[in-house]
Amino acid sequence: MQKPRILKALSLLAAFALTLVLLAACSGGNNDPEGNGAGTNGAQSAGGDGAKGSGGGAKSGGGAGGKTEQVTVKFANFSGSGDPAPLLEQMRETFEAQNPDVKVEIETIGFGDYFTQMQTRVASGTAPDAYELNYENFVSYAKKGVLLDLQPMFEAAGFDKSVLYEQALDAFQADGVQYGMPASFSNVVLIYNKDLFDQAQTSYPTIEWTWKEMNEAAVSIRALGDDIFGISQGVQFFEFFKAAQQNGGSLLNEDQTAFTINTPENVETLQYMVDRIQKSNVMPTEAQMSGIGDWDLFKAGRLGMILTGVWAFPDFVQNVEFPWDIAVEPGNVQKATHFFSNGLVINKDSKVAEAAYRWIAFMSASKEAAQIRVDGNWELPAVTYPDVLEAYLAITPPDNRQAVFDSLEYLVTPPVIEQFAEMNDTLTLHLAAAAQGAKTPQQALDDAQQELTAKIKLE
Repeated sequence: MQKPRILKALSLLAAFALTLVLLAACSGGNNDPEGNGAGTNGAQSAGGDGAKGSGGGAKSGGGAGGKTEQVTVKFANFSGSGDPAPLLEQMRETFEAQNPDVKVEIETIGFGDYFTQMQTRVASGTAPDAYELNYENFVSYAKKGVLLDLQPMFEAAGFDKSVLYEQALDAFQADGVQYGMPASFSNVVLIYNKDLFDQAQTSYPTIEWTWKEMNEAAVSIRALGDDIFGISQGVQFFEFFKAAQQNGGSLLNEDQTAFTINTPENVETLQYMVDRIQKSNVMPTEAQMSGIGDWDLFKAGRLGMILTGVWAFPDFVQNVEFPWDIAVEPGNVQKATHFFSNGLVINKDSKVAEAAYRWIAFMSASKEAAQIRVDGNWELPAVTYPDVLEAYLAITPPDNRQAVFDSLEYLVTPPVIEQFAEMNDTLTLHLAAAAQGAKTPQQALDDAQQELTAKIKLE
């Protein structure tokens, strides 16, 4: 991978992040669509040591007589579940070796339960010292006043912000206050089984593909056998939002003041998604899945294509025995790729805030943590070190890892409102009813439009 292509990727992240910052600024007290971190005005190069291993340049504290007084930082997260667990442990060991006065207790909670548990613990005053938030939920936590302002920590530690995409950092602000640091970013790509494509005598996906070519390939692969399916794409909030964007639709109007759930573009999108289950059956029904997940179906060699995030790479590298690769996700009238970012925050009431800061700064900005992510194939760190990004692109499979960066040209994010979780859950229920045939797509989106308009007041 040549450096000009790396710089192009950084520039794309930078351009996207300008939008994120504008959205994040709105979230604090005006309006707020969602943002997921990257840089703006051109990503800065890694001009300094940044976190300098220990996280932000903060020095370890020593006790009387030269003895180190150790404090414990409790850290909760969701992204270290499963295969990334050893990588998170490696980060902890590296950090503790550099910071002998700090012990980190890691608690990993599955994504499905994480935010329910965190809401309860924050409300009860039992939140951990530091924890992970995705951007979609960051806004509501920031507005509740439960997060620590990190700017004083930056100043005390002499933190070098240039090692992070500038606006990736800014995206975790609300009302101009820095409440979080970006840990990683990821996006969604089309992952495909080369063997099934070969058996179906179908050409591999390319950047020029649209829904039409993707659907035709899915039909050809489905014809290979009763237990072989062409594609899997969840009929849920995030996938529907993105697919709607690919078809020229959206969930809110331009100034974010009204829901636009049941527009013709959105109804057409949901009809397309549902037809793949109920008509062509290129996507399996719940009964045909027999309780297994779509990743397992893909790993078993029974699924031609799966639309999922780059966080699947570690699992697939270890557990997929057939050749597979990736491509930029096709669109219909335009391409759209969902971009995710996870941030790290500190509990405002933490008794060990300085030590907690050192830990999250290490995870976010140190070259050591970034390299652990890259070596472990665990998403992408939000850093600007060119050599780290080059190392990421050199890892195979997938051979076409460049598609991860090519996708940055088509990034979209869902609208983030204070009641994001309620919007997500409500729409997902109606989408599921359509996917199961209990409602027509038109009825499902009409009902969602009515319910969301009644429940949520947009400002």
